[in-house]
Amino acid sequence: MVPVLLALVALALVAVVALVATGRLRVDPLADAVTTTPDHGLPPEPAAADVRSVRFDTAARGYRMDEVDAHLLDLADTLAAREREVAELRGDAAAPAPADPTDPTSRET
Repeated sequence: MVPVLLALVALALVAVVALVATGRLRVDPLADAVTTTPDHGLPPEPAAADVRSVRFDTAARGYRMDEVDAHLLDLADTLAAREREVAELRGDAAAPAPADPTDPTSRET
């Protein structure tokens, strides 16, 4: 009786492994991502202030916050410089002000 039961369990295990290997039985060990903040995203033509306000959720398998934050700050600085240049070329008196060094969201140099 025991050998028959073990044979049936082994056969069932082989069948499950075969179904998973062929893709007929889908097994997703990773749960769907859960966010704690709404994704505001960026507008179609983001400004430097838009990039500085972007925040990402993190998780155990998340991103390296310091690297992403550094890249976002570089992008925000580049956009701010372009916005100033465009305003200067247009002769616009309402040019965006340079980043405030006391602002914790602006890049410190």
